[in-house]
Amino acid sequence: MTLDYRQPDPYLLTAVFLLACGLFGLIRRRTLIGMLIAGELIFSAAALNFVAVNRFYVADPTVGQVFVLFIMGLAAAEVSLALSIIIGVYRNYRSIGARELSELQG
Repeated sequence: MTLDYRQPDPYLLTAVFLLACGLFGLIRRRTLIGMLIAGELIFSAAALNFVAVNRFYVADPTVGQVFVLFIMGLAAAEVSLALSIIIGVYRNYRSIGARELSELQG
């Protein structure tokens, strides 16, 4: 069986796999760093979807690439903010486990 790279199916299936891994990681990971990495997998799945749909279904090739650049910028901002929050939580609680942060609940 050979893959036909002129069809969007391999790319969309890869994006679904990345999304499933990201959702599984958000559910199963107990540390904040693991949850952050799982969130980045979800961002990667969204970016791959934009590029694949743009490549195969839209006439203008730059629209999907511009969306992916915005997603990359958003992901970089999210990582920097999340890491600074994680460092602050670690300084106060000496742990980055999500279950041990019960005092943060309103």
